[in-house]
Amino acid sequence: MMNHHGSGFWAQMEETIHVWRERMRARRELAQWTDRDLHDIGVSRSDIINETEKPFWRA
Repeated sequence: MMNHHGSGFWAQMEETIHVWRERMRARRELAQWTDRDLHDIGVSRSDIINETEKPFWRA
């Protein structure tokens, strides 16, 4: 007999880890943007600092 409830747990864990990695990647990329790039999209350097200082598990 196979327990199918566990597979949902692991799928959710996999998705969570994927989201965390994507957050880390995006925040690293944002940290590399120039002030001109940020100005073009209407975001300040302090906004980026606030975002990049968040732990990866926080949205």
